[in-house]
Amino acid sequence: MINRRLVLTGLAGIAGGSVLPHTAQAQTISGSINAVEFGLLPGSPDDQTVKLNALLAKASSSGQRIFLPPGSYIVSGVRFPAYVNLLGVSGKSRLLFGGKSGLVTANGSEHVQLNGLVIDGDSRPLGEGVRGLFEASNIAHLVLDDCQIVGASKNAVDLFRCGGRIERSRISGASDAAIFAADSTGLQITGNEISDCGNGGILVQRYEQGRDATIITGNRVEKIRADAGGTGQNGNAINIFRANNVVVSNNVINNSAFSAIRGNSASNLQITGNNCSASGETAIYSEFAFEGAVIANNLVDSAANGISIVNFDSGGRLGTCSGNIVRNLSTKGPYPGTFGIGVSVEADVSVTGNVVENAPLYGIQLGWGAYMRNVIATGNIVRTSGEGIYVSIVEGVGPAIISDNIIQGSRNGGIVGHSWADVTVKDLTRKSTQIYPNLAVERNIIS
Repeated sequence: MINRRLVLTGLAGIAGGSVLPHTAQAQTISGSINAVEFGLLPGSPDDQTVKLNALLAKASSSGQRIFLPPGSYIVSGVRFPAYVNLLGVSGKSRLLFGGKSGLVTANGSEHVQLNGLVIDGDSRPLGEGVRGLFEASNIAHLVLDDCQIVGASKNAVDLFRCGGRIERSRISGASDAAIFAADSTGLQITGNEISDCGNGGILVQRYEQGRDATIITGNRVEKIRADAGGTGQNGNAINIFRANNVVVSNNVINNSAFSAIRGNSASNLQITGNNCSASGETAIYSEFAFEGAVIANNLVDSAANGISIVNFDSGGRLGTCSGNIVRNLSTKGPYPGTFGIGVSVEADVSVTGNVVENAPLYGIQLGWGAYMRNVIATGNIVRTSGEGIYVSIVEGVGPAIISDNIIQGSRNGGIVGHSWADVTVKDLTRKSTQIYPNLAVERNIIS
């Protein structure tokens, strides 16, 4: 069997000019150190870690950029010094994992910048204790720009306490997540293409809940699996956990095993303008111990549930759900549960101006049993659902206003009062609501 690494290095050697005159190989980007002139050989079958580490140290001390000509460079255990500025030819300059422990590690660097590199894990196992193919911690300013990261046997990019940006890069084939970022210090993840990952796309988390302020915008994320199983901790295209003040906007997400966007115990979370299709569970989720969620102007097409702002029992409260389109839901999910709900909310939430179509269970669900307080559903359109609007009317629930909605073609009732899963009042528009003093149902059109 032909060894893939030898094929890659051989082809890359041709692409890198190993058959060309030395002067063609050694052309240097102005102001940069050419790696070939320092002794690195594109396409060589030999491990070049020692030479690359020495070159990185030299360039760091002088504050110079390194130019890596086209070709493959087999390396393992590359350790970035205080200053790194490494430039390649996009899609052609490849750092190929040699199989010893990890590929690239940076810890405590002041500035790390990679442009135009392919970082290739070759699907080879990473060592015990290595978290990712590109692993960085405590980096004040990190830039990954126009890079390609493939074949990681764990996380492709694993960051801890890093600031900076990951942009215009292509990440695929990670066994775990494409990007895992913990305790970030002003991170921006913008304009990347992420696909075919085993357990997650972009994961932003903190080990203790607090301000994070990561911005995730303009990315394409697709084909995210949940190989490690579970009921939502894996299989999410974008997952925010314990990280407050995060913005998730204008991403295009397709085919995630669980959620397109999932906020878990994430306060002051904004989820706006995203296009989400083919989500296996709840497409957009704000759950558990959060305060403050703005979910607006998103499009959800094909999911088990559409949008959920829930878990009042765990302290989840305070949000708005407005201007979203949610359609084509399914009663089948990745585990036994309740699915087929367009929008569900529980506490201190306004649901306004949404359009829900083809929700087989409930178009809009207000509360769950005793868990409902201060909810408003007004100015929404619900079409061809099971029930138009579910509202909890068990004793002790808080106020709810249901007004000025259009509900069309709901097979099992327009506005229905529930005690948990059981139907208590089939039609709240006809029955006097005086016996429910916290509930106002008015000016709705049901046909």
